[in-house]
Amino acid sequence: MAQDLKVRYSDKDLEEFRALIEEKIEKAKKHLELLKSSYMNDGNNGTDDTSPTFKAFEEGSETMSKEANTQLAIRQEKFIRDLKNALLRIENKTYGICRVTGKLINKERLKLVPHATLSIEAKNMQK
Repeated sequence: MAQDLKVRYSDKDLEEFRALIEEKIEKAKKHLELLKSSYMNDGNNGTDDTSPTFKAFEEGSETMSKEANTQLAIRQEKFIRDLKNALLRIENKTYGICRVTGKLINKERLKLVPHATLSIEAKNMQK
């Protein structure tokens, strides 16, 4: 007798993943706030009275630092969005199903990359 049931993680497993993802979202939001506050500060470290050469180096470094922090913040925002999308897949009970192969993504992979939508097999096919 053929089964019509789709292969998916049990509700118990989905709840474990939900807790993991919600914890990761909280940590990611805190990290994002730190990044935003670090590039929002004016960064003046009292170099007004030092040599113009040193000040130029520091301003250049400050600009690079702001750009790096901005890039990190953008990546962090995407990470949070991906995690929230994973929560939606949990709600729909489609979480952990590879979008290419339709097979379950390995549990250990999901613990490391909870927003994964591809199995290792599918990821390797992309290369």
